[in-house]
Amino acid sequence: MTIQEKIEADMKEAMRAKEAERLSVLRMAKSALMNAAIEKYGSGSKLRDPDSIVVLRKQLKQRQDSIEGFLKGDRKDLADKERREAEVLAAYLPEQLSEFQIGQIVQEAIAETGATSRSQMGAVMRVVTSKAAGRADGKTLSQAVQKVLA
Repeated sequence: MTIQEKIEADMKEAMRAKEAERLSVLRMAKSALMNAAIEKYGSGSKLRDPDSIVVLRKQLKQRQDSIEGFLKGDRKDLADKERREAEVLAAYLPEQLSEFQIGQIVQEAIAETGATSRSQMGAVMRVVTSKAAGRADGKTLSQAVQKVLA
């Protein structure tokens, strides 16, 4: 079952269980996935899981940015709502890599590319990103690579 199919099935469950907030988040996620599929492949198509992960990560990042903004604006109620939405979205993403695992991937990528300086960071990032396969965000990976190549 793909991520998109799982979200659709969970939407039906949320409707039956009358979980309005969860249903709302799942509808937004489904809409974002459908828009990305139409943009990439045309109408009537579905995204593959790696593409779905990218879309859901983007949605999760938007929630995290909103949480920060609401906390700065002293709106704890809205930050809590965004946090609950983020938890629903996070359930559809693969488990995140630990710092140790990211470090290992970075070391492997540096050995593979033979990089010795920051000027070769792009080549290392391409390898690291493909090995991480959606289990870590780009900012975290970039910081890890920069730390090693510094």
